[in-house]
Amino acid sequence: MSGQEAAAEPQDPRLTELYKEFDALGLIPLWTEREDLMPLHPKPAAIPHRWRWAELYATAVKAGELVPVGRGGERRAISLSNPGLHGLPHATPTLWAAIQYLGPNEVAPVHRHAQNAFRFVLEGEGVWTIVDGDPVAMRRGDLLLTPGWAWHGHHNTTDQPMAWLDGLDIPLSSALNTEFFEFGPNTLDDRSTPERSKAERIWGHPGLRPLSGLADIPKSPLAAYRWEHTDAALTGQLELEAEGHEGVTAHPGHAAIRFSNPTTGADALPTIRTEMHRLRAGAAVPASREVASSVWQVFEGEGAFVVNGGRIDVTHGDLVTVPSWAEVSIEAGTGELDLFRFSDAPVIEKLHFHTLPASVAERTTH
Repeated sequence: MSGQEAAAEPQDPRLTELYKEFDALGLIPLWTEREDLMPLHPKPAAIPHRWRWAELYATAVKAGELVPVGRGGERRAISLSNPGLHGLPHATPTLWAAIQYLGPNEVAPVHRHAQNAFRFVLEGEGVWTIVDGDPVAMRRGDLLLTPGWAWHGHHNTTDQPMAWLDGLDIPLSSALNTEFFEFGPNTLDDRSTPERSKAERIWGHPGLRPLSGLADIPKSPLAAYRWEHTDAALTGQLELEAEGHEGVTAHPGHAAIRFSNPTTGADALPTIRTEMHRLRAGAAVPASREVASSVWQVFEGEGAFVVNGGRIDVTHGDLVTVPSWAEVSIEAGTGELDLFRFSDAPVIEKLHFHTLPASVAERTTH
């Protein structure tokens, strides 16, 4: 809207001419645009939204029957499009999420890109992802990393399809104009299926760092974070809480872990935070807000998110997007609720946008 259109009442003809000059020069005066340019608190275009896993998977199966995987299309990935983002293939303004489906014995070709990526496996096994020449098994509950610029391809060794969640920082990279992409070889030469990847054999020992790797690396060198370790960590927290130990869980009945870079202790990926949460039956995470957007997936169980006052019931595999500064609480149902979460928090924190004056935090929380 031009400055002239913004003026609701008759005004000095000289001001009218000034606004016309603004339009001609591609200028917009701050005094007519302040609310959109500098709102009192974040007003994200993305809205809280749920995608049902049962519907996503059924659609992916249909795509598997009709859409080939190969050079050009590269991946049979179906991105989640937040209804508030007007058709963009983004879950939030900074996060991209998709369901990737690989049919029996199919191969997804090798490529690499500047964007950071991960894969989280809801169910199934039989696919190996090759990351910089290192074959990595993908199994239920595993978090697999593909840091920016890592070559990667996938191959399904079984006669059954497999689907998983892909998460990337594509929207953030696009906004910053940092996108790069490169095709790899047309064939996936390494189709080996080792039980453990080379990266796990080097880095997958808790608290033990190889002397050959004392230099800090900004992106985690560990290719896979296995469910057995995640499950044990969450179980241990809740067991200790039940024994009467204090301070071992995030909230009463709420165990949580963050996937970290073993060389720095920081987030496993520099632009994406990844976490796993477990709530006891009937437990609740109290309402809170944060200056970051996130996507949650139900790994096991059922429950509900309450986002900005709206209740969103969830069950196995469902995905929920929580925009920046949305008030969210989580409730578990009659059984344990396991949740995978990823967010843009590392970027927000590096830029120090998460630090608020007390007066602003108080005013905007209520």
